[in-house]
Amino acid sequence: MRPADGRIPADGIGFSGPADARSFDAIRAGFRWTVPARYNMGVDVADRWAAADPDRPAVIEVRPDGATDILTFEALRERSNRLADALRQRGIGPGDRVAVLLQQGVAVPVVHCAIYKLGAVALPLAAVFGADALAYRLADAGARAVVTGSVGAAKIATIRAELPALERVLSIHGPDGDVEGLDEAIREGSPDFTPRDTAADDPALMIYTSGTTGPPKGALHAHRVLLGHLPGIIFPHALFPREGDRFWTPADWAWAGGLLDVLLPSLRYGVPVVARKFDKFDPEAAFDLMARLAIRNAFIPPTALRMLRTVPRPRERFALTMRSLMSAGEALGPETAAWGREAFGIPIDEAYGQTECNLVVGTSSALGVMKPGATGRPLPGHDVAVIRPDGTPCEPGELGQIAVRRPNPVMFLGYWNREDATRAKFVGDWMTTGDQAIVDPDGFISFIGRDDDVITSAGYRIGPGEIEDCLLRHPAVALAAAVGKPDPLRTEIVKAFVVPKPGYAPSDALSADIQAFVREHLSAHEYPREIAFRAELPMTTTGKVIRRLLRAEA
Repeated sequence: MRPADGRIPADGIGFSGPADARSFDAIRAGFRWTVPARYNMGVDVADRWAAADPDRPAVIEVRPDGATDILTFEALRERSNRLADALRQRGIGPGDRVAVLLQQGVAVPVVHCAIYKLGAVALPLAAVFGADALAYRLADAGARAVVTGSVGAAKIATIRAELPALERVLSIHGPDGDVEGLDEAIREGSPDFTPRDTAADDPALMIYTSGTTGPPKGALHAHRVLLGHLPGIIFPHALFPREGDRFWTPADWAWAGGLLDVLLPSLRYGVPVVARKFDKFDPEAAFDLMARLAIRNAFIPPTALRMLRTVPRPRERFALTMRSLMSAGEALGPETAAWGREAFGIPIDEAYGQTECNLVVGTSSALGVMKPGATGRPLPGHDVAVIRPDGTPCEPGELGQIAVRRPNPVMFLGYWNREDATRAKFVGDWMTTGDQAIVDPDGFISFIGRDDDVITSAGYRIGPGEIEDCLLRHPAVALAAAVGKPDPLRTEIVKAFVVPKPGYAPSDALSADIQAFVREHLSAHEYPREIAFRAELPMTTTGKVIRRLLRAEA
């Protein structure tokens, strides 16, 4: 654990910095990556704390009845060794893709660490994926094995004929026909398995990411990706870790935000992670969980935070012990940020990144790095700029695209079997993001929107985030999304999709009231000229609004 006086000492592996630095600027200036040539993510996560403190809790899984299952670091080490050996016995070897189709629970880190120790490549898949989404990803990746549960196994059974490379399906719920039991396989393996001596640049993890056009692409990452994430955890989480920290996120552990922003870095630092399966996010249950389990650190995406806003008087009703709270995935907005500070008693720090290169920009309220409306500054170890199409840096206030300079340990190796797409991702040494932003004279980057999310109306370039944040300030609005609708006069007009709060019925009068509210509080050129009421909004598995579906409807 780190000292409590705010110093950022050398990490020992991954990076070093000035041990006596107290300011963000001094830390950035003195930061140096020290990624070793040989490094295995599974060994780093599972074995370090098993040797130092074997009975230390790694994962605390909360079952639906409120009981808990605890996975210790020694159990994580032993079970991941056994599973790695069992997979080896089944013909799975270095470079082979092994899919992980599981919800939050004690099995997830065991499976991931086993895959990394084996030198294979983990392919996390969201439990909410349907058969078609699974078939595409499993076939494109050429996955040779899948670890899942009974529901996932049933989905895979319907597409098995489309997956000639798939040889093994293992289930946490035990054997069933040609599906093997995970626990049974683990018992067959040796606890003395010798992990593969992998290079830091060897492939370890592939996460599929969806773009605005074409099918999803597999972003292939090396073992070093975990080390590259650490500054993005330390600084937005109040100089994480501290003694007594305990982490939780509602984000699916199949998503980079759940796996690499929470699970793996927390375990790497010996911080217990709370697991709780939510079939549907329940704001009341989430507050209760944070209070009962004494959660000190949380990563909560903006959409989930907006849903938490529907819970009345949380500080009065729940004994929260939060020390740090980070949000990422889309713009938080000043309205939600202000509510969060009041509800949790601490500021909400923000972070920015993509599946291909995650957690490279952020705030650090503990070091005074926070500005209203800004996503943050480049975090230590990351060279980030807002650039023009030719790769030159933008002037302060000039709209451009966020880009990250290579080499960078958190950056992906490339898209799986898509060299053309990988090349197109770069302008020189800048990895482009497709995200529009501006930078101010102090180096703070403000996210505006995706290239295709930015609305062009009567010559104005309008980011949807500011409109959505204003809409959320209206007392009748629970959730909102703003998109551009083609218009012959203005090029586009702003159209808003609104989920009303309970007790408010959609009507022309309510629509007019919301329009007037935005016009008064924002501007005449940004107010939504059309409003459509919905019972819910289309969401990704990571909780982000799928604006392209709304644009298509508009």
